[in-house]
Amino acid sequence: MEIVNKKVLITGADGFIGSHLTEKLVEMGAEVTALVQYNSFNNWGWLDSFNEEVKKSVNVVSGDIREYDGIKKIIKGQDIVFHLAALIAIPYSYLSPMAYIRTNMEGTANVLEACREYGVQKIVHTSTSETYGTALYVPIDEKHPLQGQSPYSASKIGGDKIAESYYRSYNLPVATLRPFNTYGPRQSARAVIPTIISQILSGKKEIKLGSLTPTRDFNYVKDTADAFIAVAKSDNTIGEVINAGSNYEISIGALTEMIMDIIGMNIEIICDDVRLRPEKSEVNRLWADNTKIKALTGWQPAYTLEQGLRETISWIEKNMQFFKSDLYNI
Repeated sequence: MEIVNKKVLITGADGFIGSHLTEKLVEMGAEVTALVQYNSFNNWGWLDSFNEEVKKSVNVVSGDIREYDGIKKIIKGQDIVFHLAALIAIPYSYLSPMAYIRTNMEGTANVLEACREYGVQKIVHTSTSETYGTALYVPIDEKHPLQGQSPYSASKIGGDKIAESYYRSYNLPVATLRPFNTYGPRQSARAVIPTIISQILSGKKEIKLGSLTPTRDFNYVKDTADAFIAVAKSDNTIGEVINAGSNYEISIGALTEMIMDIIGMNIEIICDDVRLRPEKSEVNRLWADNTKIKALTGWQPAYTLEQGLRETISWIEKNMQFFKSDLYNI
């Protein structure tokens, strides 16, 4: 399926990955509608940072995926739907699990049902590597068991299974993309890489982190956006669950050392108990097998970890006003 001149909706367009995907789709010539979370300030999230030319090319609408009647009106007439809207912060899911169920499961069901009603030609539903839990074997392929090790991951597993059911029950043309740990410009200090970088750049003599031993498979945000588009364009992806990862793992400790080397500073690391997950909830190892996405779409990462980190450091250095490095952001 071609993207040019298609009517494309992105839910969660105001967020980190969604904003990068929105920019890319505009660049490709799609007719883009960007759904942002309704708020009384008329705040469009990261879309507000776009240059005026890009803003004029995007139809921005406010709404809430948890409300079916509203989302149905927004989806009517769309050719392609990228469903990214979700609650994503793992620590906050321990405090408010029902909010994650309502958004990530019920909200996803609303999007899929509206897509079914109006005959959307392709839906790309967003999963997460957290659905796998701690790796039982590596690299993790799409046949790996799913493990709900946090309310967040459980809610995403539920959303994935709802998407699967709509494909199997109604032949809905939906593909599920399972990105591993995305990072890059516009990511908040909720995530580990901007947490490390912003603390170092703020001039601290020591930085606070959680556990340093877990490993992650990090992917630069532009690569992740390209993976969404590759999955949408390929007819081979319908009904499939597909990893998007680098096939490379690194521990949080080694990652921190790498960032310090790039910045040129050596700072003491303090383990902050507040940042530790409950013992049975910590995901100790993530390492993606990306064989399937390469075979189905030809996608593969264009950025090395070092290249992506350098671009991320540069962006954070210019935008430190967005980071409260003295506070733990859950």
